[in-house]
Amino acid sequence: MEVLTSNLGTLITALVLIAIVAAIIFSMRKDKKAGKSSCGGDCAHCGGCHARRENAQTQKH
Repeated sequence: MEVLTSNLGTLITALVLIAIVAAIIFSMRKDKKAGKSSCGGDCAHCGGCHARRENAQTQKH
């Protein structure tokens, strides 16, 4: 029992962080199922996709 009381702050912080991460994951999964994910699957229109950057570089040359 002494271990719990001496580490109470650390345990509470860990539980809060676990709850926040679980909420983020739940929200991301819910958005993905609803079709609101960050990736639309259309690489031609994706700003983060390497294919678009490569295409832009070849058009400059």
